[in-house]
Amino acid sequence: MLFVPLPFVVALLLLILFVAARRNDESPPNRPFMALIMTSAFQSVLAGLRWGYGVASVAYVAPIVAAIVPPLVYLGVSSLVRTIHRPWPLSLGLHILPAVVIVVLMAAWRDAIDVALIITYLGYAIAVLLLMRSGTDVLRLAPFEGAASVYRASIFAAVALCLSAAVDTFVYFDFAWAHGAHAVKVISVANLLALVVLSIAAAVASRSRAPVEAAEVLPQLDFVEDTETIVRVDELMQEKKLYRDANLNLDRLARKAGIPARQISAAINRAMAKNVSQYVNEYRIAESCRLLADTDQSVTEIMFDVGFQTKSNFNREFRRITDMTPLAWREKSARNA
Repeated sequence: MLFVPLPFVVALLLLILFVAARRNDESPPNRPFMALIMTSAFQSVLAGLRWGYGVASVAYVAPIVAAIVPPLVYLGVSSLVRTIHRPWPLSLGLHILPAVVIVVLMAAWRDAIDVALIITYLGYAIAVLLLMRSGTDVLRLAPFEGAASVYRASIFAAVALCLSAAVDTFVYFDFAWAHGAHAVKVISVANLLALVVLSIAAAVASRSRAPVEAAEVLPQLDFVEDTETIVRVDELMQEKKLYRDANLNLDRLARKAGIPARQISAAINRAMAKNVSQYVNEYRIAESCRLLADTDQSVTEIMFDVGFQTKSNFNREFRRITDMTPLAWREKSARNA
């Protein structure tokens, strides 16, 4: 009977996840995250060959592939945060350095490879967490509707990197003290779990970058009070119905308002004790409440009209703000009419 190692099954599931994540006609995929899913699938295949069929030669490839994973996580997250990027040769040179170090160590000091990988995974995990330290408003290029999900996915990705570092640490000491007696079981379960978490997090965030618009030149503004900033943004929401734009993000809102993104985020945080995605989604839910009460449109039609793209996000935000479901709101409005 043909033996199919668990890592091969995981690799197949990741390939299916990759195909599913690419199915979106409205915005381009996040390339580092898509590359991360494929790299994780390849890494899973290597694990199956090594621990399922005893192909020892993959040990020369697996550490190099493993060193590529953390930079892809960081690049995927940073592409949702930063509007100005380093020149690609500099960025490539910086983030390919871990793989180069592993190649050098394979030739000169193989015993140090595990330690180098542990440092790489922990270092990039810390870097991702530092990017996310300001909350969801740091995701300037992620549409407001999915900003909370993308933020959580980024945190999970950092946690998965930490889990991989912990697994590598355990395996390192297991080989040193117990000749690898427990390494196979740990690698086959914990490392694969980390790969799956990383890939799911990448899939969640891969479609969360709105199409890029031509950059607008911001006027040089003097310092303005928070209330003036909020008044300007309120005008865009009430008069232009800007919240209906499903791809609206902090960067696009800043260009429309002619106000720096950081200033908008700080004003709303200080004056209203909420992040910008919550602020925008509250306009969307207020509009959906009006439509539910005053029209016969279906919930799905209303969801799209007010700027949401998925039922899960719409229902979650509706319940957060009104403490009831859209249908319950409509029934309540009909009774009170």
